[in-house]
Formats: sequence, C-alpha cells, structure tokens
Amino acid sequence: MPRSVNHVASRAKRKRILKLTRGYYGARRNVWTVAKGTWEKGLTYAFRDRRNKKRNFRALWIQRINAAARLEGLSYSKLMGALHKAGVEINRKVLADLAMNHPEAFKAIVKKVK
Repeated sequence: MPRSVNHVASRAKRKRILKLTRGYYGARRNVWTVAKGTWEKGLTYAFRDRRNKKRNFRALWIQRINAAARLEGLSYSKLMGALHKAGVEINRKVLADLAMNHPEAFKAIVKKVK
C-alpha cells in the first residue's frame, strides 16, 4: 500500500505562515525554514514585550507625576506617601493623566493631601 501524505494540509500550513512573514527582509519572507524560525521568534518577542510595555508605561506615569509634583513643591515619594496617608485611592495612570491634561485638578489633589 502506498504511503499517504496530506500535501493539501501541509501546503496550507506553509502558506499561512509565509503569509504572516510578508514584509520581512530577504529569505525571512519566502524560505520556509527561515521564515518559520523568524515567525516563531517574533511570537516570543511579542509575548515578552506585552509585559515590558506595562513596565514602560508605569515608569512614564511616575516621571510625569514626579514632574508635576515638583512644581507643587513635593517629590514623587512624598506625594505618594501623603496620598496613601490621606486615603486617596487614585492610581498612577489617572494621576499622570491629571498632571498632564488637567493641572488644576492635580493641584486640587495635592492641596488636599498637603
């Protein structure tokens, strides 16, 4: 009995991955073995960087809050300590947004905790 190989499914799988590697440089886009490795490595980078993105945004928010707090005569750590002591439950994302886009509201919060 001859060997049965599902060429249709194999080709479809290759086509799907080669379609995902469009726009890559050189052999990374059209040579199956190279493209597959590059695509898999890209998934690894995507997984890692979804987590790094959270770190980067938190760092950005802290820098923005610190800059705005220093205009009010406080450091970042003093402001966050005062917020905690006053029982003001506001996260860094919202606080940074207030500092950037609504300075009057940020000043009111600082005045409340001073």
